[in-house]
Amino acid sequence: MVKRLVCLCSLLFGCAQSPSPAVAPPPAATSIAPAAPISAAAPTSAGSDSTKAPPPAFSTCGELSCKEFPSAAAAFAHVLQDAPRVLAVGEAHAQAAGPKADSTTRRFMTELLPLLSPRASDLVIELWVGSGSCGKVEKQVQEQQAVVTAPQAATNQNEFLELGHRAKALGIMPHALVPSCEQYQKIAGAGEADIAEMLTMLKSVTEQDVKQLLEKRGPERLVLAYGGAMHNDLTPRIGREEFSFGPALSAWTHQRYVEVDLVIPEQIKDTEAWRALPWYAHYVREKAGKGAYLYSWAPHAYVLLFPKSESPPPDSAP
Repeated sequence: MVKRLVCLCSLLFGCAQSPSPAVAPPPAATSIAPAAPISAAAPTSAGSDSTKAPPPAFSTCGELSCKEFPSAAAAFAHVLQDAPRVLAVGEAHAQAAGPKADSTTRRFMTELLPLLSPRASDLVIELWVGSGSCGKVEKQVQEQQAVVTAPQAATNQNEFLELGHRAKALGIMPHALVPSCEQYQKIAGAGEADIAEMLTMLKSVTEQDVKQLLEKRGPERLVLAYGGAMHNDLTPRIGREEFSFGPALSAWTHQRYVEVDLVIPEQIKDTEAWRALPWYAHYVREKAGKGAYLYSWAPHAYVLLFPKSESPPPDSAP
């Protein structure tokens, strides 16, 4: 039987509708970079290789640490210095009405994913796979989640599938999420709480799969998780604790868990959901330099903002 694919959005950071699995995920706008651009690296001191400037030290942005890098890859390499066993990458999923630019998923798979080979062994993707063995309840749940996925870009799920293919080509084994029939039944019977039950399921299945992979792989192999930027939170916001696998996997790995959210500046909107993020008030797009920005508000917790485009984003409703 052909498997059905379902990708669920995580509120602000969601997913997309579910087309056929036979094809090979992209981002909304207003502006937000540090109140003053972070200065570039100072020249090296005498006696060192003067042709190569050292990485700039982290500056202070209020209660945050922040830094500008020449590229997203350079910022991502800095994150990897934390030596995680689990690297949980979150994204703001592409919206149908968002900017017409390369999506977060595409930028990750082309610019950042190659940096993880050959160290990474596995990639758990927030791509929900229905095996067809749970009967009509699978179709019912798929219909229930359609209201959440409707605003998402139609290309999202195909790009998640392509991300899996790219990972496999790099020697990183991709894994989709396979809910149990019991989990389908809980979602179907949750009434108005069905979306919350879906988010809890995504967290639970990801956490379970990552733990199983950690037990199978060597102690220095890296397991990746890729999905919406809420499930990976190390410090979930009040009321969202049941949706995040961050605290449990951090404890499981003895604090060798790293959260990094990926954001395209043109996606950012002046809405309550964006304003609630810990780095929002410290980034002003118009004042940002041409590089990538990395913010950290707690140990092993980062957001990486890709370099802004040269042209301003189109106006859009918040």
